Amino acid sequence: MAVSTDEELRELVKGRTVLSEFLNTVDEVGSQVAVRWLEGDDLVGWTFDEIAAQAARVAQGLKDLGVKPGDFVVMMLRNIAEFHVADLAVLATGATPVSIYNSSSPEQISYIVNHCGATAAIAEDDGFLERFLNPAATPTPSLASVVIVKPTESTAEQAVRWSDLLASEPLDLRDAAAALSPSDIATVIYTSGTTGSPKGVVLDHENICWTVESLRETVGTIRPGWKTISYLPMAHVAERAVSHYGGMMLRMEVTCCPDMNSIAAYAGKVRPNMLFGVPRVFEKIHAGITAVLAADPDKATKVAEAVEAAIPLREKMTWGTATEEDIATYEFLDAVAFSTIRELLGMDELELMVSGAAPLNPDLFSWFRAIGIPLSEIYGMSESCGPITFSPHKPLVGTVGTPCAGVSIKLDPDGEVLFSGGNVFKRYLNDEANTVETIDADGWVHTGDIGEIDEHGYLRIVDRKKELIITAGGKNISPSNLENALKSIPVIGQAFAVGDGRPFVAAIVVLDHANADLWAAAHGKGHLTIDQLAEDPELLAHVDEEVKHAMTKFNAAERVKKVKVLHEEWMPDTDLMTPTQKLKRRGLRVAFANEIEALYA
Repeated sequence: MAVSTDEELRELVKGRTVLSEFLNTVDEVGSQVAVRWLEGDDLVGWTFDEIAAQAARVAQGLKDLGVKPGDFVVMMLRNIAEFHVADLAVLATGATPVSIYNSSSPEQISYIVNHCGATAAIAEDDGFLERFLNPAATPTPSLASVVIVKPTESTAEQAVRWSDLLASEPLDLRDAAAALSPSDIATVIYTSGTTGSPKGVVLDHENICWTVESLRETVGTIRPGWKTISYLPMAHVAERAVSHYGGMMLRMEVTCCPDMNSIAAYAGKVRPNMLFGVPRVFEKIHAGITAVLAADPDKATKVAEAVEAAIPLREKMTWGTATEEDIATYEFLDAVAFSTIRELLGMDELELMVSGAAPLNPDLFSWFRAIGIPLSEIYGMSESCGPITFSPHKPLVGTVGTPCAGVSIKLDPDGEVLFSGGNVFKRYLNDEANTVETIDADGWVHTGDIGEIDEHGYLRIVDRKKELIITAGGKNISPSNLENALKSIPVIGQAFAVGDGRPFVAAIVVLDHANADLWAAAHGKGHLTIDQLAEDPELLAHVDEEVKHAMTKFNAAERVKKVKVLHEEWMPDTDLMTPTQKLKRRGLRVAFANEIEALYA
């Protein structure tokens, strides 16, 4: 099947906006459930019709507060159903919704409010509201109104209640949609920033409609009513693209999970058809299964052997080279081992599972594929409105796929990945210098990632251009490759490689709590706490041996020579990690400066 070009997709979405697309969905499948959430043990939800009715009232309420076309409205909401109402309502006023990461400090909130000049804010609860009203933060003179979705008796009086907005007379959403243009700003994504201040990535309605159509074609199998779970930050472009824009335009059923740590429990309830996640989520799922199997060593061994046998079989089945005997063997392994694991995980109805935002360990990729979970990797960024490359049905281990429908990629002489297409962002808000530096005169976006493209068009990301380690000997080394190798060691959950300007590469690693406890129990040390294990000589010797083994596939200059073992996990949305769990290398270097120096003493 021929893949649509950029021009063909632009023609397809000509005249469309996010709001007009939502109204098309309402017209055609208005009674279909759009969003769900857990109330106790029960899943309840709203239809597309019900979301439209609420959005019309909230939009009028916002207009009555003074929100007008061209304004910006910042939103600080977890993954709750009201998010979808609020975003559409803001668009219906002609203003632009801007999501803020929920862990943002009062000062970070002030920065974004002042940078975009937001005139109103929507906060979920008192905890979020207090950060907007914090007197110690930089003043936000443009912010005229703050709405609270879930007030309590102690909520500040100046906050407008969500219920008051819902009591407004509904405005006409069709008139509102008619007033919008595809070139109007649909959202601004503030990059979570591994370095420096966040930049505001401007995406217009055409960007979003084009991207959803590109994804529809690239995947090819999405059906109305497909179930997915929304649990990553709504301020991240991928979650917006999948569960909000994709949910309404592709007519999926989105279950809201406000706590990322509850994703496993939600999967068991929802049994999703599609699931997007970051590598750390999949690492934890794998570690959880490993911990369960460890209670029965014989069973664990048999499953491990079955996985080992299944990896090449699944590879052949993916590429259409499997014999009837191969397929029969895999079906036997699936029946006796893998189907039970999928059911246990709530992943027995999965047709698509996608990892993005950070590099995925190839061994983890192969493990999930082996047990019959259709995991693939996607590559993208805020500046691409989400996806750039993605091969969901023919993923190649170690790569992030081929270009999505309508997207073109190439490498510059330095190996930097460039892309073009209808998903190219418009500009950085109030930042002409960075815009010109990122989008060249021919419309290609310079991603800052170093890549390689094979003869079949599959892209492999080597590393961030600015994050390569250059040792004292002048060797350029990819830290993420080393970190993935270290994380393949069962007792290691997180890793950070260092060595810039140093005589050799070293690393800070964090114990995987579940697997470290398993190791301790097997070695008569079950009484030790996790912080004691991080200093236990026998465990440290075990880590050293495993590191040596993991480094054998690298050349001598690249290998991690020494590690420092820590016990406290690095959490997302901190100085150490972004909300999507990418390492903040500068923050890590500062936090562990003493430990790093000790490695080279």
